Amino acid sequence: MGVELRIHAFFPLLAIVCLGLSAADGWVRGIGLFLVLVAAVVVRETARLLVAAWFGLSLRAVLLLPVGGLFAYATPESQENANQGGGQFAMAFAGPLANIATGLVLAATFLGAGGNMNLLGQPLIASASLLRSMVWMQIFIGVLHLLPAYPLDCGRLLRGSFARKHGFAPGARASAGLGQILALTTMVGGMLLHNPWLIIAGFFIMIGAQIEDQGVFFQTVVDTVQMREVMLTDFATLSPSDTLADALYRCVHSLQEDFPVVRGPQLVGIVSRQRIVDALRSDGNGYVQSVMSRAFQVARPEDTLGTTIRRITAGRGLSLIPITESGRVVGVVSVQNLMSAMSLLAEQRRIERQESGT
Repeated sequence: MGVELRIHAFFPLLAIVCLGLSAADGWVRGIGLFLVLVAAVVVRETARLLVAAWFGLSLRAVLLLPVGGLFAYATPESQENANQGGGQFAMAFAGPLANIATGLVLAATFLGAGGNMNLLGQPLIASASLLRSMVWMQIFIGVLHLLPAYPLDCGRLLRGSFARKHGFAPGARASAGLGQILALTTMVGGMLLHNPWLIIAGFFIMIGAQIEDQGVFFQTVVDTVQMREVMLTDFATLSPSDTLADALYRCVHSLQEDFPVVRGPQLVGIVSRQRIVDALRSDGNGYVQSVMSRAFQVARPEDTLGTTIRRITAGRGLSLIPITESGRVVGVVSVQNLMSAMSLLAEQRRIERQESGT
């Protein structure tokens, strides 16, 4: 449905851990234990996705961890709506309520069907009793998210509170730091209680907190970099009256994948190298104006990189944004050159700091 689903590499590797915990009961029960965990995550994320759809939140991607998913929103408006008002509470409590309710329904079903099932038998989650594990895994995931540790659900509420009082970046860093402390506490508690699930939960809370911390750092960087610092100023343009053969000749002698199309100083379209080649193959020689795209976005030199990245990710198939000043194209930013430009800018700033220090 247009949402990119990403699975963290450690999630499938957790199946090996489940096999190790189930060595005495056989590999089939080990896989069954892993599927019990997957089912709990599916219940949780399905509830959160339904709530997101109810509030009209637009998602770009979901990164799945064994403790739940991290949402990446497609628009700044969706990000803002998910972190304020009733939306943040609905998103925070949808997952825990769904898991706990599912656990209680399963418990009632198993007790009603069998009657003699020992729900309080120890250990609560083990491959030797997959039915009991189904109940307690749901409840465990639900209760876990009531801890005030990011990226857990109550940690998201705490992050929102910090952000409103101290600003987004300081608040997010504070909540991520608290999440790492609670994750370490959970792992130590799991070791003392000989509970492998607490150790696993703490480990993945730590990973989620680190992912958030890196995301905040990246967001802070891109919101301070202006387009004039990373845009390409040495670029080629095409005219709508150029023939496709002439445009192909320009492509041969340029590293650009996409070209602004200008009439005098005015930007009128964008055309890609591949579009030129395809048109020549299918229809023969023609003019650039017949194949250029008139649907494009522009940025200004003073716009931040974060704003431009959101435009690129929001526009399906958008690979180039012209930078205009007074209607004239003064630079371009493309997905192709953005990462190398950021790397070179970071090196330039490092050298400037060294020189200013000396």
